[in-house]
Amino acid sequence: MNPFFRIHLFFFIIVSYGYDSLDPYGNITITWDFLADNGDNVDVKVSLYNFQLFRHVEQPGWRLGWTWRGDEVIWTMLGAEATEQGNCSSFRGQTKPHCCEKKPNIIDLMPGTPYNMQSANCCKGGVLTSITQDVTKYGATFQMNYKKASETDDDYDDPPPPQADGNFTMPQNFTLGIPGYSCGAPFQVPPTKITKDGKRWTQVLDTWNVTCMYSQFLASPAPKCCVSFSAFYYSTIVPCPICSCNCQGLPGANCVNDDKGLPPMLRLPQGNDSAQPLVRCSRHMCPIRVHWHVKQSYKEYWRVKITITNLNFVKNYSQWNLVVLHPNFRSVHRVFSFNYKPLPIYGNLNDTGMFWGLEYYNDMLLTHGENGNVQTEILLHKDKEEFTFKEGWAFPRKISFNGDECVMPSPDDYPRLPNKANHITTTTSFIVLFSVLMLSILL
Repeated sequence: MNPFFRIHLFFFIIVSYGYDSLDPYGNITITWDFLADNGDNVDVKVSLYNFQLFRHVEQPGWRLGWTWRGDEVIWTMLGAEATEQGNCSSFRGQTKPHCCEKKPNIIDLMPGTPYNMQSANCCKGGVLTSITQDVTKYGATFQMNYKKASETDDDYDDPPPPQADGNFTMPQNFTLGIPGYSCGAPFQVPPTKITKDGKRWTQVLDTWNVTCMYSQFLASPAPKCCVSFSAFYYSTIVPCPICSCNCQGLPGANCVNDDKGLPPMLRLPQGNDSAQPLVRCSRHMCPIRVHWHVKQSYKEYWRVKITITNLNFVKNYSQWNLVVLHPNFRSVHRVFSFNYKPLPIYGNLNDTGMFWGLEYYNDMLLTHGENGNVQTEILLHKDKEEFTFKEGWAFPRKISFNGDECVMPSPDDYPRLPNKANHITTTTSFIVLFSVLMLSILL
């Protein structure tokens, strides 16, 4: 069987269910707060919260969508805007609704938007950081006023629409507009409470939540990164497995051999919404390669170098992150060029850590080329009771880049220490040969 198809069958089994063992409770939650009922119109506040430990939303950002249950129209918006106004010809006055679409698509406003168009916690360009990287930027909010559906409308679907106690009807079919995410049905939760001074609390009329989960297989049927290994005590580099992300010659395998072979338009800065990667031709065909090198061994410490290389010619990776599962991560002494935070996912079992770039230094992984890589070195303390270089112990068990699991080399291929018996035999033979040679010279 072609190794490409074996790998893809494995990944289908592992990641198609939208569950990540390193972030079992991660999700993006949409909160819909009913603020006021003005008769025919309703004021709502919509918030998006990224409750994922390490998966983030990068540019071009979220694109929230839903389907109205009836003939609702959005009159005004603050902090976001609909991409299409739609057909508003039934409104004859000078003032037209903001959006008359049955299925509106809402996008975030950019930083620097005029204050009269902003709402609190808005205008991040659709970017949501992971909750680990920056707790100030993991959420986004906008407000809108919309007209209720007419009571004679009979366009409701079966089953009956979810409806709050205050006669508020929720939309259906929520989407985030981000590959890999699927959203469930709205469900009612206790009303959101608000305080300005910590003494008096007020609450909204009603609150509904929508939970959106990520599946790596839904995002892409092929993996997006692979891992290679090397060590100071091993003579060769263990490369990424063949056809880790694709195979040359198969559909979707777009590659070039060097920068000079690129069409002129691709040498210009590209947006981050490139759906189809254009990568350097390789045996693995991955846009991202992570290299783990066991660099040095000291008396009480050992040193590792991590290099992340962008092999994609048409995509920058902003606010990237790397999650590593390694048994010695409870003894990390120092990380030199990345931010680092342990992820104690299962109680006190501290074997998982997250790395990300330093702001304004290496938080942007540029397109493939001379500067298309970021790297750091890690100093780890040796625990004499458990530390060893034997049997590939110095190498990670799992690596994820931007929340997508990378293809690892086979455990049988991990760099191992030289065989002591062979080493002793070789050394002894050399000494015997040297002694014989010296003796012959003297005689």
